[in-house]
Amino acid sequence: MEDERNVLDTALEPCCLSPATGYLRDGHCRHVPSDPGRHEVCAVMTQEFLEFGRERGNDLITPVPEFDFPGLHPGDRWCVCLGRWIEAEEAGCAPPAVLEATSEAVLGELSLATLERYEFDG
Repeated sequence: MEDERNVLDTALEPCCLSPATGYLRDGHCRHVPSDPGRHEVCAVMTQEFLEFGRERGNDLITPVPEFDFPGLHPGDRWCVCLGRWIEAEEAGCAPPAVLEATSEAVLGELSLATLERYEFDG
């Protein structure tokens, strides 16, 4: 896992450690072959994206204490499913992406140019 790369072909950086995100809950949006959701895009939450996900059955807003999940708010970073990010992009509400923390594995489905249009600037 040490040599994992991001979409910029540099070392994959952490997305968020508090709360811990990623399929492995290690803070990284890494490619994990056993992850059917492909939690590989590090995104900065927007209210519009959070509502978009909730409408599609993925409620990231409501806290789930039994899973140590506090619920997300606009501005929080989270590893989102590649398919959900693509759906949001097609619907015009994709959240900003942190390219340094987004797995290079997404480049099979998304172009770097598309991701750069949504690059988080902050």
